[in-house]
Amino acid sequence: MRNCEYQQIDPLALSVAPASVQNLTDKKAERLRRKWEVFPGKNRFFCDGRVIVARQSGVLPLTLGLIVVTCGLFFAFDCPFLVEHLTVFIPVIGGVLFVFVVLSLLRTSFTDPGILPRATLDEAADIEKQIDTSGSSSYRPPPRTKEILINQQVVKLKYCFTCKMFRPPRTSHCSLCDNCVERFDHHCPWVGNCVGKRNYRFFYSFIISLSFLTSFIFGCVIAHITLRSQSGKSLIQAIQESPARYPLMELVICFFSIWSILGLSGFHTYLVASNLTTNEDIKGSWSSKRGAEESGNPYTYNSILANCCVTLCGPMPPSLIDRRGFLSPEESVPTVSASEIEVPSFAAKNDANMVG
Repeated sequence: MRNCEYQQIDPLALSVAPASVQNLTDKKAERLRRKWEVFPGKNRFFCDGRVIVARQSGVLPLTLGLIVVTCGLFFAFDCPFLVEHLTVFIPVIGGVLFVFVVLSLLRTSFTDPGILPRATLDEAADIEKQIDTSGSSSYRPPPRTKEILINQQVVKLKYCFTCKMFRPPRTSHCSLCDNCVERFDHHCPWVGNCVGKRNYRFFYSFIISLSFLTSFIFGCVIAHITLRSQSGKSLIQAIQESPARYPLMELVICFFSIWSILGLSGFHTYLVASNLTTNEDIKGSWSSKRGAEESGNPYTYNSILANCCVTLCGPMPPSLIDRRGFLSPEESVPTVSASEIEVPSFAAKNDANMVG
């Protein structure tokens, strides 16, 4: 009979080992957790954090649907007739404009607009300690503003009670996304995102290219109807003889949308040339009506070309929120939330209802 070696097994080890393995698994899962999963703002993330959109993005499919349906009708019914009677370049031009509009829209919607990370617990405590010099142990809300000098002009910085920091110049807190956005322009429901420092150039290219596309389709539809009515037929007969009798519907859509789109493009062209934001223009931040000491835009370069180059052609700033970064094992929540530090109800309420 062979000699067999037996190894004594500790019964306690059997009960401890599975728990240890489970703890190691939990720690590994926690170590691999990405920051977008605990992001404090009201945003939604897709593709493992690569795509960021606002929570209220329900109008974006409507915007995309209107563009696709209008262009689909144009390519299906207008282009064959216009190619036969005018030129083959009409669908080529329309196709290039359509692709540029859709790409600009998606880049505006899915790009981080310039969200600033919230202060950590230590940073928030340090800021409030520097502000409160009275030595009192009771909580005192920090002042709402502080002043800095930019181009020999006094600029007020507002304290954000949600993000626990003084907002940098031209930064505002969007109540819909619950984020401080650098160079905040406005929150656009049509693109389903805030428009700020990192995606304003895409938004501007979207509305400009959409203006060209809408005007191009509007002109082509009129040319289609005009060519059909040249044989002595009335306008109604020409519309009735067109495929699917649709041009009147497309003509109405283009007619009512072209004026608003052209107006919006002209307004933002003025803002780009002046190096202003929609938020600053609506509030009249640099209007002479608010007093001589506050008149004049401190951010302008006093040149239309320079303002356009800085706003639209400058280098793309990096995203500051590191949404795809991994959480460290000791880091449970990367940023401070409003509920972690007690804030007087009136201050929290005023800040939550304020955009800018």
